Amino acid sequence: MSSTEIWRWSAVETAEAIRAGRATSEAVVGAHIARLHAANPALNAVVVDLTGPALEAARAADRAQAAGAALGALHGVPVTVKINVDVEGQANSNGVPGLSHVIAPGDAPVVANLKGAGGIILGLTNTPEFSLRGFTDNPLHGQTLNPWDPTITCGGSSGGAGASVAAGIGAIAHGNDIGGSLRWPAFCCGVSTIKPTLGRVPAFNPSAAAERPPMAQLMSVQGPICREVADVRLALEVMSRRDVRDPWWVPAPLHGPAVPRRAAKAKIPADMVCDPEVLARLDAAAGYLADAGYEVAEVDVPDITATFKLWVDLISTEIDTVQAEQMRALGSPPFIGALEGILHIADILDAAGYMRAVAFRARLLREWLLFLETWPVVLAPVSVKPTPAFDADLRGDAAVRTLFENDLRFNAAISVLGLPVATTPIGFAAGAPVGCQLIGSRYREDVCLDAAAAIEARVGILAHQLWDR
Repeated sequence: MSSTEIWRWSAVETAEAIRAGRATSEAVVGAHIARLHAANPALNAVVVDLTGPALEAARAADRAQAAGAALGALHGVPVTVKINVDVEGQANSNGVPGLSHVIAPGDAPVVANLKGAGGIILGLTNTPEFSLRGFTDNPLHGQTLNPWDPTITCGGSSGGAGASVAAGIGAIAHGNDIGGSLRWPAFCCGVSTIKPTLGRVPAFNPSAAAERPPMAQLMSVQGPICREVADVRLALEVMSRRDVRDPWWVPAPLHGPAVPRRAAKAKIPADMVCDPEVLARLDAAAGYLADAGYEVAEVDVPDITATFKLWVDLISTEIDTVQAEQMRALGSPPFIGALEGILHIADILDAAGYMRAVAFRARLLREWLLFLETWPVVLAPVSVKPTPAFDADLRGDAAVRTLFENDLRFNAAISVLGLPVATTPIGFAAGAPVGCQLIGSRYREDVCLDAAAAIEARVGILAHQLWDR
């Protein structure tokens, strides 16, 4: 074990210790409950406390184990769930006071899969209103702070997930991603994640009053945020199990045939304003891959600027057409200001323009897939700047434009393609963690995570440094 303090164990270590009888589920969950109560008041990452039912579930898990029951891959492992997916009997408020009455009639597939593998839910983590901002704050539950520095953002929309797991609350945090909402919090909080391929992890909310619009269905994915890459692999395997309620789910293997160990370091477009310290960390990450046996070269990737423009136009058109009326009616003034800032970046498309944009997506995706045949991994930034202040998107349209168009261009752009992307820490800039994106071809999360593990082997587990400060 990496430490005698149970809450510091990785998810892999925790599952192995319980299975081998070196720790009980009750002891493990009890240690994480104590950590939650010690760390969470300063962070506000977990906003719905389910520790009472969690302790009952842990005792039931121990009884089942003693009786010789088959054990799931996460038997007794404490996890958290983002508050925008359904957990039976809990409110799926999505951070909106006007939606706090929406009680989940059943579990979302990702929750059912976590529970089915023996995972024990400690609580629900915070998200911004409508899970739309990249900064985790809402009038229902308040602001979530970054455990490294309360003056900078923990990211969003899975900011509560990133902050909680970095702080040692739970071994696995669930989150989701439509424009960087797994990768951005991982960057900000110094942890690892995988944005899976569309169709890898089943998704559905039984409480949903209507289906999502088409491009939201093609861009939104569920995934894990963890402190260690091995835990991301374990959580992805569990989350990926079949659920017939998601028509996009694909029974793809988690491990594919060998590919050349080649990694393209994405060239940064000349119009992007970058922080030298962040670029230095990306250069170092390329070196770590080279040291691990990858052939690495700096290469022009398919048009990242056009890819970003496609993402912002499509997602904004759908929001403006289908969701904006409710968002403006129920959202807080700061949220509405941030929303309008995003919409002002985009061209809101008419029906013909929307159809042409969806068609153009196929061309861009084809170009990326062909590129990934030659370069199976693309090393790219999440952000080209250090983590900003917790309210950086509330400073007017120009600030929002800079954040998305410049700083987070690579992060948002990849979302429209439905490709898998691992994010893992690569060091520090301006005293705060920074991470990178490792982009792969469809259903090759294993290739992305192999590259992430190679970098992690050199960088180490940043959360350990956080705890020892």
